[in-house]
Amino acid sequence: MSITHFISYLDCEKKYSPYTITAYKKDLSSFEDFCENEFQLKEISEASYPLIRNWIVALVEMDISNRSINRKISSLRSYYNFLLKSKQLEEHPLKKHKALKVEKKVNVPFSEKEINEVLDFFDQAEDFESIRDKLIIEMLYTTGMRRAELISLKITSIDLSQNIVKVIGKRNKERQLPLLLSVKSTVEKYKLVREEIESETDSFFITSKGDPIYPTLVYRIINEYFGKVSVKVKKSPHIVRHSFATHLLSEGADLNSVKELLGHSSLASTQVYTHSNLKDLKIMYNQAHPRSNKNY
Repeated sequence: MSITHFISYLDCEKKYSPYTITAYKKDLSSFEDFCENEFQLKEISEASYPLIRNWIVALVEMDISNRSINRKISSLRSYYNFLLKSKQLEEHPLKKHKALKVEKKVNVPFSEKEINEVLDFFDQAEDFESIRDKLIIEMLYTTGMRRAELISLKITSIDLSQNIVKVIGKRNKERQLPLLLSVKSTVEKYKLVREEIESETDSFFITSKGDPIYPTLVYRIINEYFGKVSVKVKKSPHIVRHSFATHLLSEGADLNSVKELLGHSSLASTQVYTHSNLKDLKIMYNQAHPRSNKNY
């Protein structure tokens, strides 16, 4: 069974993003190469679990993290699910497989002070790249959109008459996000300097050469500017999104509302942002507990 049919299924029926589809292709092609080079097996649909275990061992020996290996196996599992669903496979080779243990990641959000300090860098921004970079940071922080959603924005995605931005999220679902007046001002400045760049794309965010922006560029922008104000180990677009949700919830925003803004399909995904710091817990505890001396 050709992997091509499965990829077409992900694209046309599941409506996965181009980035997700590329990841699936890469994972399956990697396994396909392993099967052919090590076992002279050309059809991965015929692979047995012992063969898959050999692949896992090979990946471990290559010092690939357990998290990355689990993702690769997840791609393979989805492929076999597709074969079962289309009655091209009788038994799932991964039905008894257990994921490798991984350390739980703790994403530490940027503080409001760090966000403000980064935006202060752009007080005198006049050139194209500075205005664009400022807007990228403002968009990520004030809307909570994902990096892929930011990159896929079109010129028509932003409606300044209604102060909204239309985002195409996972599973091709559209949602509308409010645009703060301060961000609207940056959008207007950006559109003016964007017009000076020769470009044929309808992508909203572009490079100085007129091409659509790309994932590593967005990551580099976030890492560069936040690296100047923060000592946190991880500085990425996802941490900015994490900060958006954390700050809203800490100010009393409703969990369901934050869920809708983030584009989550369930509350379980949003609840990861509801953590409280120890200082806040101590204050709440001493204010509420009847045995507290109120002097903590």
